[in-house]
Amino acid sequence: MPSALRTRVRFAALLHSYTTGASVVEVEPGTVSSVMAELDRRFPGLAFRIVDEQGRIRPHMNVFLNEYLIRDPTTPVAAGSELYLVGALSGG
Repeated sequence: MPSALRTRVRFAALLHSYTTGASVVEVEPGTVSSVMAELDRRFPGLAFRIVDEQGRIRPHMNVFLNEYLIRDPTTPVAAGSELYLVGALSGG
């Protein structure tokens, strides 16, 4: 469980090459956008893999806030919550 004053971010394995191998970090709470900005400060270039030039979550990425799929980058992220960043699955 993340600390009560922070937000835990978990990265799917496909992002580990952009996080210097980190699978979990803790950040300040805010919005999905502010969390992405903090992650990009720590891991330059990471946010571009998750959000596009307009700040929208890329179609091939899924962002879960606790157990809920989030598509709106303005969604509030409370302290004590968890974000999970994972590639969308597709197939046929």
